[in-house]
Amino acid sequence: MALNITTSLALRALRSNAARAGARACRAPIRSPQRAFLSSFWSKTSTVNSARASAEQASAAAPQQEHLVHDATNAGQLDGKPARHVAVNIDGDPRVFDTVFLRDSCACPQCVDPDSRQKVFQTSDIPEDIEGSCRTVIDKQKGWMVEVVWKNDVPGYGPEHRTRHSIDWLRRALNTELELRGGVRHDERVLWNNEIITRDNKWVDYQDWMGEDEVLFHALSHLNTYGLLFLKNIPDSEESVVDIAGRIGTLKDTFYGRTWDVRSKPKAENIAYTPQFLGLHMDLLYTSNPPHLQLLHSLRARTPGGESFFSDSFYAAHQLHNSSAFHFRSLCTFPVTYHYHHPTHHYHYTRPTIELYPYPKYSEPTNLAIHRVNWSPPFQGPFEARIGGENQTTMRNYLAASHAFEKVLSAEENMYEYRLNEGECVIFDNRRVLHARRAFDATKGERWLKGAYVDDDVFFSKLRVLDEQFTGKWIADGVIRPAVK
Repeated sequence: MALNITTSLALRALRSNAARAGARACRAPIRSPQRAFLSSFWSKTSTVNSARASAEQASAAAPQQEHLVHDATNAGQLDGKPARHVAVNIDGDPRVFDTVFLRDSCACPQCVDPDSRQKVFQTSDIPEDIEGSCRTVIDKQKGWMVEVVWKNDVPGYGPEHRTRHSIDWLRRALNTELELRGGVRHDERVLWNNEIITRDNKWVDYQDWMGEDEVLFHALSHLNTYGLLFLKNIPDSEESVVDIAGRIGTLKDTFYGRTWDVRSKPKAENIAYTPQFLGLHMDLLYTSNPPHLQLLHSLRARTPGGESFFSDSFYAAHQLHNSSAFHFRSLCTFPVTYHYHHPTHHYHYTRPTIELYPYPKYSEPTNLAIHRVNWSPPFQGPFEARIGGENQTTMRNYLAASHAFEKVLSAEENMYEYRLNEGECVIFDNRRVLHARRAFDATKGERWLKGAYVDDDVFFSKLRVLDEQFTGKWIADGVIRPAVK
């Protein structure tokens, strides 16, 4: 709802005064935006700004005094009455916050355990009739802060409890909300074909990976950007893949084990354990949370053949969208069933080929918001939906779309081929990069890879920690956020 002319003029004057004073102030606890800045406005504005300037001068003149310097006039608290909303001047603009948000976000030692950093109350503990009144204080380290005094606080908290938020933190909270609501994602991923990945491919020495956090950070950033990374000079040990994965975090334990061997054997329970050709696919799509990373360490490479090759499914999905938005949409909507059905294990899951983030914007071809791709033909089960009927075209639409998608995926110019040598390891994003293997002659030597998985939560946790350490930022839900301090 637009403010009326009188309110608008009042706001403009208040912003001007606040800017001249050089402060960002809590304007008022309010009950509606229209009445936020009118109460006692003309009589108090000049007094507020004068007092704020005096407080700043006193703080500068006596830097060794108490850590917090309170604004003597309650920093623009215009009516002094508790309310369900509070208006704060941020960069010259009044921004309205619900007191529930301000209370729930309280990070004082009474509300957040200093050691575990976990909340000691629940959002559901906050009374629905909670109200707050605010003022600003000056923190010599954090600058201007909003201090809220509560009426009808969470049970168990006394009248002495205060909540303080820095203006900078409130600004970031607003920006994060706006970016999340806007649905435009920050995306550092580089889509690649053979030419691009050949040019940009990255190799990391094992000792540097194990011993240098900055090397690890750049390696994981590259892995997140391209979905493909190689390591070299790895010790000839079955435990090496555990050490490599352990630098990221906890390994994912599956029914294959914490680690597993890729080598040919008779009566194999998986086609990967044969010398046969293995087409482009992803692992464990028949589980509810397939692994994010797959690691394959080459322990023996003494047989002809067996080259690995990789394809960027995100690149292929973008290419498909450019050529046929209809095929792209078919892959986003048609349910494909995957299964692993053996005497001792029975896994079953249905998912579309292309999964999107919640905020796709199809009007922007460069922002398709692709989250994951699911493509694993060897482990497909029978379709279970939209399988018949004279007037149903979805099955045929999916068939046409899958033909088109596979053609792009397996095009020679879109695949990267490499034969892993002994002492080398490939790490790839199992929810993006498809992998395959050429047939080999198991009678002429040994081919042995040691494999492991790492989940998405583990990977992104490590990447965020390193991102904060080396860049002062981190990313979640497509939004860049400052380091947590």
